[in-house]
Amino acid sequence: MDESNGNFMRWMLLFSALLALMLWSAAPLRAVLPFHFGAYAAGPLDAITDVGDVRVAHLTKVEGRDIRTGATAILPNADPWDHKVSAAFFAFNGNGEMTGTHWIRESGYLEEPIVLTDTLDVGRAVDGVVSWVIEHHHAVGRGDDVPLPVVAECDDGTLNDIQARAVSSADVVHLLDSAATGQFARGSVGGGTGMNAFGFRAGIGSASRMLSSALGGYRIGVLVNDNTGSARRQLTILGVPVGERLLHEFRPVYPADAALHGRLAQGSIVIVVATDAPLDSRQLRALALRASMGMARTGLTSSVGSGDLIVAFSTSRVFHRVANFTVAAPKDPIVENDDMLDALFTATAEATEAAIYDALFEATTATGYGGTTIYALPRERTLQMLRDAGAIRGRT
Repeated sequence: MDESNGNFMRWMLLFSALLALMLWSAAPLRAVLPFHFGAYAAGPLDAITDVGDVRVAHLTKVEGRDIRTGATAILPNADPWDHKVSAAFFAFNGNGEMTGTHWIRESGYLEEPIVLTDTLDVGRAVDGVVSWVIEHHHAVGRGDDVPLPVVAECDDGTLNDIQARAVSSADVVHLLDSAATGQFARGSVGGGTGMNAFGFRAGIGSASRMLSSALGGYRIGVLVNDNTGSARRQLTILGVPVGERLLHEFRPVYPADAALHGRLAQGSIVIVVATDAPLDSRQLRALALRASMGMARTGLTSSVGSGDLIVAFSTSRVFHRVANFTVAAPKDPIVENDDMLDALFTATAEATEAAIYDALFEATTATGYGGTTIYALPRERTLQMLRDAGAIRGRT
């Protein structure tokens, strides 16, 4: 091959790579729930990133026939170690793990990224968060305090060879470096790659709500990793018994010797709530409680084997690190108007419900570990059910 042809080929390869990157970047812009409901408008992105400087990133691992896993990172701002945010944690049902929550309860703030991954990769994700914090703050552990990473898990062993522990600490460092504001993909991506709910594919979902200027103009954003094992017949969308109507269709296909027990059968959900309303940790716990009401509207009942874990934070109530071991508490007033608080509670329930629907509508059919196949919710049939019931109007 002569030099001119070689240069041409290199340019073609570069163009193809850039085109692929552009297409990948554009694809998430379509990842928005195809209908709206509730008392409050969605934000421009209908995502947790409608709030403040919140950033999200995904690491998706689909390798061979058996690896279907990943991780998702949520950062309240670019540097939560120096700019800690008011936060609270609530476990609706505790058969699951979210590390670092004792310190959130004690301090009232969040000082690290939140990472969502599979159960057996929690330790590796914790190590990755520690490495990332040290990379950006060299005095950590050597003159400054040490991080207590916040990593939450769901068991994706139905579709993923979870014992392989495919997410490395280095993966998590790269994940955190790539976190960005703006739109992001939903469904079978990141920490939601191998997740399922109601016998359908699920995973990452997100939604947002905006209050009117009369109610402070505040925003609520929610991101979920939905892996709930609730029975198919329990699935309700906007009051329509979708699960009951699809009870005998699109059933999961398991190997002959497969048997789902315990947490694998009953699943979990992790819910992250963000707001730009200045709320303290007590108020944020109340906000987290309302997320569980949105969860219930979809038909989830939180079984014995379920880990239903909720963390909430405020991007506008910031504890600034002013020196090693020294944090300045915020002095600005918190929201104390009952009408505003009630609106925030309602918006949180709405956004949580919408985020769970979003995960179901954006997920895709997958075959994974041992040949198991889980089908996606039939999107168009479901939308037609909602139209026929008068739950949504027109074509979406």
